[in-house]
Amino acid sequence: MSLPAFGLGTYRLQGQTVIDSVRQALELGYRAIDTAQIYGNEAEIGRAIADSGVARDALFLTTKIWTDNLSPEKLIPSLKESLARLRTDHVDLTLIHWPSPDDAVPLEDSLAALRDARQQGLTREIGVSNFTVALMQRAIDAVGAGAIATNQIELHPYLQNRKVTDFAARHGIRITSYMTLGYGKVLADPVIREIADRRHATPAQVALAWAMQLGYAVIPSSTKRENLASNLLARDLKLSDDDMREIAALDRGERLVSPGGLAPDWD
Repeated sequence: MSLPAFGLGTYRLQGQTVIDSVRQALELGYRAIDTAQIYGNEAEIGRAIADSGVARDALFLTTKIWTDNLSPEKLIPSLKESLARLRTDHVDLTLIHWPSPDDAVPLEDSLAALRDARQQGLTREIGVSNFTVALMQRAIDAVGAGAIATNQIELHPYLQNRKVTDFAARHGIRITSYMTLGYGKVLADPVIREIADRRHATPAQVALAWAMQLGYAVIPSSTKRENLASNLLARDLKLSDDDMREIAALDRGERLVSPGGLAPDWD
């Protein structure tokens, strides 16, 4: 199954806010939705999808297993609970959200349980999130590179994560960029804004198009219909080689997501 290049992120969206965001996104033509157990919004997303009338087989749903549920005895039961909340019998992609802190649950055990979930039809693909090169190598050793649909990582013009992306590319593992707009910080960048002016585009469209042009999937979120619609247009924006070089030069290793107790030793 091909990983969609463009989807809707739902991090930090709760209650009626996430219902409205998903509803509007589906009305506008979004067909990939990304959530996670820890987001606490799977039930609302399930409701929005059910009310939308969009056929389940037209959607690509991703959820992520929280660290509390990474043990073999908890992973599949927790995934089944996620499916119940999402009102579906399977998701299209299930990720390990963060590596188990201090390797309390060996990665190999979690991946074996995730592979079992795939064999049971609970998820069509499996993958990882917030994994370093060393963790990706362990995952490859455990289940093979071909079994890892994606590594979802923080990636934006200020944090281009080239060690991880280069390693993933060598092994045929797709990258999903989260925080592609850098919490909105990159939207005020003079270089991004100048490119946007040249291309008659928005800064958000430029950042999203940059990531997709590098082969990464993106999952921007928004609560505003006009921004949801505008972000979609990034799929049609083509940046020049000069544009891409200018954005490449913005990398400054500025990481915005590194929660204590969860974050691994970053590359």
